[in-house]
Amino acid sequence: QVHLVESGGGLVQPGGSLRLSCAPSGGSINSISKYNMAWFRQGPGKEREFVAAISWIGIRTNYTDSVKGRFTISRDNVKNTLYLQMNNLQVEDTAVYSCAAKGGRSPMTGAYDYWGQGTQVTVSS
Repeated sequence: QVHLVESGGGLVQPGGSLRLSCAPSGGSINSISKYNMAWFRQGPGKEREFVAAISWIGIRTNYTDSVKGRFTISRDNVKNTLYLQMNNLQVEDTAVYSCAAKGGRSPMTGAYDYWGQGTQVTVSS
């Protein structure tokens, strides 16, 4: 069952920007407000990797080193939406980006319980 739905992917030139969004899809999650949320990505021929996470109240964030200073994770619990602002995109950022959720009492690291199907981001000139 798909619990979350992503949007905002597309084709962008190197150095460009995109903003991804993620919201509940009508499955087990009605509101993201009590969940730690994260973005993962899987590039062509690669394993899925963690990109960024944000705590349920939005105070704490984590990023993988390769996106620090370029990507910003944020959330709007009133709009029930998670975001990933991606700036200065590079070819190596090309991947399917998926959002995920886990209970707010769980650590932000480790496995996530609820997933979306993903949105394709392609960085190419």
